Amino acid sequence: MAVLFGAGDDADDVVQEAFVKAYRALGRFRGDASFRPWLLRIVANEVHNLVRSSRRRDVREHVSVCLSVDVAARWAEEVDPVSRTLSTERREALLAAVGRLGENYRAVVCCRYLLGLGEAETAVVLGWPRGTVKSRLSRALKRLSTDLAVHRLRTEEVGHARG
Repeated sequence: MAVLFGAGDDADDVVQEAFVKAYRALGRFRGDASFRPWLLRIVANEVHNLVRSSRRRDVREHVSVCLSVDVAARWAEEVDPVSRTLSTERREALLAAVGRLGENYRAVVCCRYLLGLGEAETAVVLGWPRGTVKSRLSRALKRLSTDLAVHRLRTEEVGHARG
């Protein structure tokens, strides 16, 4: 998650710091709450602190690093080489589009679709009301759809120009 949220090469340090903070705060953890969103919230806060204090790097650069082969390789298992190539191109276009989203939109998309968190868990992780999760996810998906449609048109234009 630290990588997905923009920690890049510092993800290991962020996670380590998050675990230290979680251990120290374990006494304040409510037993009736879900542990995973609580811990992920600490990781998200640590990433936010890193990104905010680290003006030397651009957040988009971190996202492009984090949305690399490890995450992408799990998304397609086609055997057919043509299907695999098309799937790889689509996946790369999708990941690039996610990388172009604003920080809040990227965070909600990563939580819901890349981490597989539910709405309530996403709200806990991001520290937002559930309605905010819904509205930002809706806006993010619209932006992704538009961005991918534009990318598809550009790709088709290049294909027609070559053919």
